[in-house]
Amino acid sequence: MTRTLITGVGGFTGRYLAKRLADSGHQVSGLLRDPVDSSIEGVADSYICDLDDAEGLRAVIEAAQPDHVVHLAAIAFVAHADIGEMYRANVIGMRNLLGALEAMKRKPQSILVASSANIYGNGRAGILDEAMSPAPANDYGLTKVASELICNLFASRLPIIVTRPFNYTGHGQSINFLIPKIIDHVRRGAPVIELGNLDVARDFSDVRMVVDAYARLLAAPAAIGGTFNVCSGEAISLQHVLDTVRALSPHEFGVRVNPAFVRADEVKTLCGSAARIESVIGPLSRIPLDETLSWMLRA
Repeated sequence: MTRTLITGVGGFTGRYLAKRLADSGHQVSGLLRDPVDSSIEGVADSYICDLDDAEGLRAVIEAAQPDHVVHLAAIAFVAHADIGEMYRANVIGMRNLLGALEAMKRKPQSILVASSANIYGNGRAGILDEAMSPAPANDYGLTKVASELICNLFASRLPIIVTRPFNYTGHGQSINFLIPKIIDHVRRGAPVIELGNLDVARDFSDVRMVVDAYARLLAAPAAIGGTFNVCSGEAISLQHVLDTVRALSPHEFGVRVNPAFVRADEVKTLCGSAARIESVIGPLSRIPLDETLSWMLRA
């Protein structure tokens, strides 16, 4: 049986990916920073280790002996308060993991690393593709550029696949993120939602599409050494999201801009090209945003 290790398996994306891979025959091992109270569907065995712990990671990799690795563990909230923790997790953690994988006698068949579309930065018009040079507009994007550069250091020695997911959402995502915050307010019947910048548009996808793309990339030898946007190819305005939620829910709500939530470095528009990834794995299993929002409202 194919053995696959997922770092950050207890997170939003990790839980969906573990089930997706287990359903397709993978024996999934999970790496967690802290023990979790409940079992994670699809995970056969788990290991507790912080990405800061280089020696501990080596021991985990030696025990797990993965055929494939998916590196999801990171601080993904752009406004995370502890910048030092973000750099340690997203940059040093990345370096420690690849160092541990390089030390294996039997190397994995593929290593998928989740970067981010935030590396493209702000102020770019049109469709963003993988040939564009990075121009991060915040610390989170900068950590992801650094993590991709670390991948380049190991590219000749490890079978690395880099993904740049654009915004995606689904049931179970933290309410720190935009769409889950809106859904949470509606489900609670709050009369007013306080948001930050309203003049933004994002390339939104469903988490189930994203993990399906990751699983298919792992199985595609042609993906090794490549960098791939994971996206819908359409930028949807925040106003459209609000209007759709209103149409799907009987609850009426107002929207107020809270200056405390407005970020000067906010990326105004992000929209990606999926041409490269679809040339390798075929058409993405896109789910319309209204179906995703309806699922989140009902869940």
